[in-house]
Amino acid sequence: MPISTNRPPRGSSRKEASTCSPVTAWDARRAPEAFRHLSLAKHVGKVLLTVPARLDPERTVLVTGGTGTLGGLVARRLVTHHGARNLLLVSRRGPDADGAADLVADLAGLGATARVATCDVADRGALAALLDGFELTAVVHAAGVLDDGVLSSLTPGRLAAVLRPKVDAAWLLHEASRDHDLAAFVLFSSAAGVFGGAGQAAYAAANTFLDGLAAHRRARGLPATSVAWGLWERASGMTGHLADADRARLERGGLVPLPTERALALFDAALGLDRAGFVATGLAPRGGHVPAVLRDLVERPVERPVAGGPVERVSLAQRLAGVAPDRRGEFVLDVVRGHAAVVLGHRGRDAVEADRAFKDHGFDSLTAVELRNRIAADTGLRLPPTVIFDFPTPAALAAHLLSKVELPAVDHLDVLDRLEAELSGLDSDIARSEVAARLADLAARWAPERPLEPASTQEIFDLIDTELGRLSEH
Repeated sequence: MPISTNRPPRGSSRKEASTCSPVTAWDARRAPEAFRHLSLAKHVGKVLLTVPARLDPERTVLVTGGTGTLGGLVARRLVTHHGARNLLLVSRRGPDADGAADLVADLAGLGATARVATCDVADRGALAALLDGFELTAVVHAAGVLDDGVLSSLTPGRLAAVLRPKVDAAWLLHEASRDHDLAAFVLFSSAAGVFGGAGQAAYAAANTFLDGLAAHRRARGLPATSVAWGLWERASGMTGHLADADRARLERGGLVPLPTERALALFDAALGLDRAGFVATGLAPRGGHVPAVLRDLVERPVERPVAGGPVERVSLAQRLAGVAPDRRGEFVLDVVRGHAAVVLGHRGRDAVEADRAFKDHGFDSLTAVELRNRIAADTGLRLPPTVIFDFPTPAALAAHLLSKVELPAVDHLDVLDRLEAELSGLDSDIARSEVAARLADLAARWAPERPLEPASTQEIFDLIDTELGRLSEH
């Protein structure tokens, strides 16, 4: 049975090699299954057993973003777990990056030689000059730039700033490394490209390209794996700015940070798996709004039956129907302040002032979108994405929401039925007397006046006789 590594001969590909006869591909870890199929004659044509390639310690591993937090962790992992002995760590600041000298010293202590270089990998000429004289055994593209904002705020310049270090650099690395007979080509993608992310349209698009590039390389017989990372527990240059409220927002979306050791174990898997890509993220097991595509992967809370059938979300209009008209504005304001407090990470709505602008409370474009989404879901109202900016204070927004609510018609007889049911429990004569007096007063004030009916001729004569008779007696 022919055995091959995942590196085809230069100038050829697996697809080209399989044109002569059918080929069944097997991963080395599934070799027993392959042999079983052979013994049962269930295969067709040749059987190609692919063996995950190992890094060549004599050649160099290129790591972009190599002096960053994640780049440094990956560099150490390459040495301690994958036998790398020569590393080329590339970043925008190069040797001037914080911690670069310490990283080189740490790697030397582990028995590896690390070179740190300043290079714009998205510049074809600069990349060619950087790689001149190096023989690569692997490429890890971990560089990236964030510039979050709602879609309407994106400009060509902001989009290019995000795409260049991800998309342009990845494509040039693909082209520049094709003749290096790589054992691995790992792209650090993002879960934002798979699930979407509030305010991350540009970043999601850049990372989706990386996923596509990995598939493109695989189709041509070149090694590639794109890892769609979620948030790492260890803060990096791109996530160090996240405040507690930002992390809480991510967790409300069902995505929780990956412990660093767990994330590195998933990186190990990326080097060993024979596939174009996978998602590596932590999921909230209970209580979080996990992305729909992943809901079958998490443990769901036990659903207890509720008397009378399933519980339906109560719209704002239904809730307001039971509130006195003069208190409805205050009720809606409490709804707005409550959701605003959750988004901002406050303990309660009292921390959100009714007449203070949302931006002064700390809202930005991302948190404004989340607040709008929460209020729309809770109230059942359709709200434009800019509603938080159009009505810039909680009080203004509450007034707008109240104006949009269509209250259901009131069944007054039903109200009286409910009132009668409640009053039937009165067991005090005094209480019943007070209620009866109040109801009598209402009846007297609300009852329409009875119109006079015309009198008959006989009734008039009877009245005259009666009244004249009384007068004659006096």
